Amino acid sequence: MPWSNQGGGGGGWRGGSGGPWGSPPSGGGSGGQPPDLEEILRRSQDRLKSVMPGGSMGGKGLALILLVLIALWGFSGVYRVNTDEQGVVLRFGQFVTQTGPGLHYHLPYPIESVLTPQVTRINRIDIGMRLLENGRSTTTSDVPEESLILTGDENIIDVDVSVFWKINNAPDYLFNIQNPEGTVKAVAESAMREVIGRSQLQPVLTQARAITEQDVLELMQQTLDTYGSGIQITQVQLQKVDPPAQVIDAFRDVQAARADQERLRNEAQAYANRVVPEARGQAAQITQQAEAYRERTVNEAKGQADRFTKVYEEYKKAPEVTRERLFLETMERVLGQTDKIIIDEKAGGSGVVPYLPLDQLNRQSPRATGTASGAAQ
Repeated sequence: MPWSNQGGGGGGWRGGSGGPWGSPPSGGGSGGQPPDLEEILRRSQDRLKSVMPGGSMGGKGLALILLVLIALWGFSGVYRVNTDEQGVVLRFGQFVTQTGPGLHYHLPYPIESVLTPQVTRINRIDIGMRLLENGRSTTTSDVPEESLILTGDENIIDVDVSVFWKINNAPDYLFNIQNPEGTVKAVAESAMREVIGRSQLQPVLTQARAITEQDVLELMQQTLDTYGSGIQITQVQLQKVDPPAQVIDAFRDVQAARADQERLRNEAQAYANRVVPEARGQAAQITQQAEAYRERTVNEAKGQADRFTKVYEEYKKAPEVTRERLFLETMERVLGQTDKIIIDEKAGGSGVVPYLPLDQLNRQSPRATGTASGAAQ
């Protein structure tokens, strides 16, 4: 400041143990006199006059400067909270209230202060791996001391996990835990080892990944809630679940064999699902056809029996007429579909052809009809 190294008199601050308002009083029981306040104020005014334009300033000017300083100090309490933040107001270091997004005011420092943590941002912590950015590309580096976990059946598995979390209680997040990221990472690693430690190897590698993720999330959230951390775990993702690199080829062969087994089982089940209904349908069709044949045969037999009964009743009334009718109907059925030739044995040698080919007459009649119509035209 302009007056830091200026001014004569013993009250100026020239370094050492003295301050800008003069040397401090001697401590203990040395009997030193307390500083003269009027002298201190007078020297301060002299220094301010030396830096003011014109070299002089009255009491009104000093009051104006004090008012401006007080106004600036008062306006320093205005603060803004962004949309992804939450304001936490502290009064002498103690939590007072929370504020949402927008412009707010708190008593100026050092009475009150405000912290604005980002409560909507989703944070990510990786366990068992590290993401390394090289320009535009991103590579993954394994961390074996974090990723190798012992399963419940005493096998070693290599697991990479990504944990996503956010702040759901800003005061607890700020004051209850000292290192939030380190706490989340330690809790995640502990929960993962506990969940996989009570699980079998094969389910974790295949169909139980979603169940493992959910169990880890619930255990982490329960542990963080007991700490009063103000952190919410939104998602746990198993990035890689493999056996150790030394035996991964053998495990992959086993997995391929299990996949083939499952595929063949599914194909067999699909074939059974297709063939069995078809067989059942054919059996039902045959059964229905047999029942229909039985009904038709029984009905035909009943009809023939009823017809025979009626014919017999008519036969008892007129036997001769009935026998003749039966003979004629029988001959009609027998000779109706055969070639018929009528021979007249009484013709003798009269010169008339002694037979009548009725079938030939039937064949020639359409030709004769056609010839007659052509002649008429």
